[in-house]
Amino acid sequence: MNPPTRNLHHQIVDIIGERIVSGTHEPGSSLYPDRMEQELGVSKTVLREALRVLASKGLIESRQKRGTFVRPRSDWNLLDSDLLRWQGTGAVDENFLTNLGEVRSIVEPAAARLAARRRDDADLATLTEALKLMAEAGGDTQASVEADLAFHRALLSAAHNELLTRMEVVIEAGLRVRDHLVHSGEGWGDPVPAHRSVLDAVRDRDPEAAERAVQHLLDQATADLDGLTHDVKDPHRGGTG
Repeated sequence: MNPPTRNLHHQIVDIIGERIVSGTHEPGSSLYPDRMEQELGVSKTVLREALRVLASKGLIESRQKRGTFVRPRSDWNLLDSDLLRWQGTGAVDENFLTNLGEVRSIVEPAAARLAARRRDDADLATLTEALKLMAEAGGDTQASVEADLAFHRALLSAAHNELLTRMEVVIEAGLRVRDHLVHSGEGWGDPVPAHRSVLDAVRDRDPEAAERAVQHLLDQATADLDGLTHDVKDPHRGGTG
């Protein structure tokens, strides 16, 4: 057991992974392990293990005579939690955010409909607690982000569909990036009323109302991002998604 080495391994995976996803190491480009060992100040063992992890995610490949190189983006495991996280770091990738928004628009309204039909008392308690944390977050960006994530995670869970619940990794990636952008800016509105509408519809076992309420959240989320990424000041912008 060697925690420092293990933590260092994760750090190196993050560093190289972020470089690949951001385009610093472009698809088709070669990676030179000897140079990377010196640059990053790590042993061959640590770097080898980090590259093995990145290969398992479809980011890189090693071949005789060609060496180690970055694979085409079409080969990447884009639903991997680390890749989703890396795509949400650094400069805002509008295409990434658009793709995530489209996935959310497919998944979350359907999840809300199922949640309205299948929720139990425990689900309602979890959603209510998340809404309470959202109300208490005030201007605390990190607290607001975590409360929003907790609410949407609880909504997926309330659908009681094991595969649908696994989509939380995609929803969380999109929400975390969007929320940090929106809540760190100025002029975002109170997210509680819109989320309360979702909770009320789920509590009332009203699938249509639940779907509409979630769609309203998603529409507002799109408007928030459009305003931020295009430098448009919208006095009615509200961090509701």
